Amino acid sequence: MRRLALAHAGLNLFGGIWPLVSMRTFEAVFGPKVDRWLVCTVAGLLTTVGVTQLRSRSDEQLELVRVVSMGTSLTLLAVDRANAPRGRISRMYLVDAAFQLAFLAAWAGTLRQD
Repeated sequence: MRRLALAHAGLNLFGGIWPLVSMRTFEAVFGPKVDRWLVCTVAGLLTTVGVTQLRSRSDEQLELVRVVSMGTSLTLLAVDRANAPRGRISRMYLVDAAFQLAFLAAWAGTLRQD
């Protein structure tokens, strides 16, 4: 689970820090944003999740990180899947949906190991 947490941290930190560092390039890929404050809010939350995943070490911490990681992936997957096909958000979010589905499946796989 530690390696999975590190890999997932990489995605969340990248996705969280990117719009905070360069909203211009983020919008170039994912489309213009009306509510940039909301993008920054989600970015901050993803960064927080990523740091938590990165710092998890003990079995107890990894158990909690699994719950947070699965919840985060499921939430982002649901938003991406519900809104990208309808054109409410850029279709580029379907790429994010694929990543979220992969991480959700990987975390679910760790449940069978317990």
